[in-house]
Amino acid sequence: MTKGTSKRMIIMLLIAALVFGLIYGFQLFRNSMIEKAIRGQGVPPQAVSTIVAQMQTWQPTVEVVGNLRASSGANLSAEVSGIVSAIHFESGAKVKAGQVLVELNAAPQIAQLAQLKAAAALAQQTYQRDLAQLKVQPLSQAAVDIDAANLKSAQAQVAAQQAVIAQKNIRAPFSGRLGIRQVDLGQYVGPGTALVNLQKLDPMYLDFTVPQTQIDLIRVGETIKARSNSLPGKTFSGKIEAIEPQVDTATRTLKVRARFANPHGELVPGVFATARVGNGSAQQYITLPSTAVAYNPYGSTVFIVSNTGKGKDGKPLLTVKQRFITTGPTRGDQVAVLKGVATGETVVTAGQLKLHNDAPVFVNNSIQPSNNPDPKVKDE
Repeated sequence: MTKGTSKRMIIMLLIAALVFGLIYGFQLFRNSMIEKAIRGQGVPPQAVSTIVAQMQTWQPTVEVVGNLRASSGANLSAEVSGIVSAIHFESGAKVKAGQVLVELNAAPQIAQLAQLKAAAALAQQTYQRDLAQLKVQPLSQAAVDIDAANLKSAQAQVAAQQAVIAQKNIRAPFSGRLGIRQVDLGQYVGPGTALVNLQKLDPMYLDFTVPQTQIDLIRVGETIKARSNSLPGKTFSGKIEAIEPQVDTATRTLKVRARFANPHGELVPGVFATARVGNGSAQQYITLPSTAVAYNPYGSTVFIVSNTGKGKDGKPLLTVKQRFITTGPTRGDQVAVLKGVATGETVVTAGQLKLHNDAPVFVNNSIQPSNNPDPKVKDE
């Protein structure tokens, strides 16, 4: 390589290094200017929905879900075996207490009863005769005692046989409504064979449980309102009749029973029902939608909106502050605030995920979260 060629190569390398240096410097300058422009723009305001905290009246209530059951109910069955000789009811019929429902064939027992009655009559005559002879002529007292024992034994056998015959007649133990017949005429049944279900539908009981934190709102004799989705639109009024004297240690709940009049048989055993018990005087609470409160292990918080002045466009500059609060009871979509929020303060109800202290916001209340104290489930 000649001397002139080497000089040209060095010049070209220097020129290339200069070009690359200018490009690299331009990139650094451009990135610096973009970063400075972004810092100058600041954090864009976040869209939130808000509500003004207001004082509302709360009536202490307990909402529960329970199971309806009949005041008396039994699956009637036979105590002894036999052939069904007569059926005196129809499925679904109403019956009175003591009414004969099913008869089993008792002919052999009735025949044996006649024999036992004859033996008892003979024992009676023997006892009377020996007792009379004891008064007029010498007779062993032991013989009279044996006659008396024989008479009692014979009478006991008659009573036992009559009890067996009575068991052949299955009667209604209480007044109520029968279910579907499960036995047919001429069928052989054994002890324990189910014949028919009997339920006393008036009154009806509603059994439910109450958390231990709400025990103070439950009193015997307190009015209770119940509804069932089997009877939409209808409300039944009853009274609390009994309260279990101890709390279930596994669930920390207390079992309660309420009594409802059911003269038309509309309520059916086994159906779930929702009920509400109200007790105590009305309370005044600052109320917020439950969506406004963030529940954390270290405490419950809300974001309070405040006006920090006006922007260049003349609009208010709104920022938020996170604040710890103390919550109270809940009802529907609402929660009571005991401490931390004052009446008239503006609280964020939606859009809190991107917020932090002093974050700028703008309010958009076109869509609000549910704030219903008594929400209803919509039927689809």
